Amino acid sequence: MDLYIKLFEVLFPVFFIVGIGYFLGKQKSDIDTAFITNYSANFGAPALFIFAITSSGVSYDIFSEYFLYSIIALSCFAIVGIVFLFFMKKDIFRELPPFFLPNTGNMGIPICLFAYGSLGMGVAAAISSLVVLLHFTANIFLASKKFDIKIILKSPSTYAVIVAVSYLYFDISMPQFVTNTVMLLGYTMIVLILMSLGVSLTQMKVFSFKSSFISSIGRVIIGPLIGFALIKIFNLTGYAAGVLLIQSSMPSAILTYLIASMYSPKEIVDNISSMIVVSTLMSLLTVPIIVFIALKYFN
Repeated sequence: MDLYIKLFEVLFPVFFIVGIGYFLGKQKSDIDTAFITNYSANFGAPALFIFAITSSGVSYDIFSEYFLYSIIALSCFAIVGIVFLFFMKKDIFRELPPFFLPNTGNMGIPICLFAYGSLGMGVAAAISSLVVLLHFTANIFLASKKFDIKIILKSPSTYAVIVAVSYLYFDISMPQFVTNTVMLLGYTMIVLILMSLGVSLTQMKVFSFKSSFISSIGRVIIGPLIGFALIKIFNLTGYAAGVLLIQSSMPSAILTYLIASMYSPKEIVDNISSMIVVSTLMSLLTVPIIVFIALKYFN
């Protein structure tokens, strides 16, 4: 019974806040989430990375180890996406991002925080930092079919990760006023972005349910299976293994839709929008199961 109570405590806050956003989106369909996106990209995400990495108590060895595991996991996700898109005869370049870039930041970090505390948040940030960096590199490259180094250099998250990892590597304590500031900025982003997810679910449409359902299987079903396989292959244990499993189970990231809308044709944007909606709805069923497994076997 205690495990079920813990599961409820972990998932209820996340789904409740998403529900608030969905309710507000239904009440007023013209809500513009551009402010939340800009805040998150320029202030919230960089602050959350700094806070999660430097204040969680996670060691540099653990951080670097799971950063490496996340590279392997995301590579496997990409291979799965290529296979799915090849047999579905879709654009392998432009429609690949939703397969290998899960919603590890907006949804994954708070779930890992509630499941495993600050240490879980630190490992979740290691995985999410790679995903965010790939959003502003590989995602843009695939969506536009061209690479621009200026995007990386202009991204605050790039420098935030470098600064936070440097503090972790040299075992330097972050000044308390900085910690307090990034904590407020980061937690504010979590609330706003979860509400934004709910709002976005009222605005994005499903244009082909069958196709999106098949694609979403590659994200929310095969994704955690890959995470579990890595845990077994590398003999991982404890809370960090649970975080890897949870992060592998996340639905497609909304940022893939936002970047696609800037660089890709409308048909591609519609397909990505459909996959995000369907994978997110499927995750309402799959994520509780994965979190239950993580809490039961990886503590």
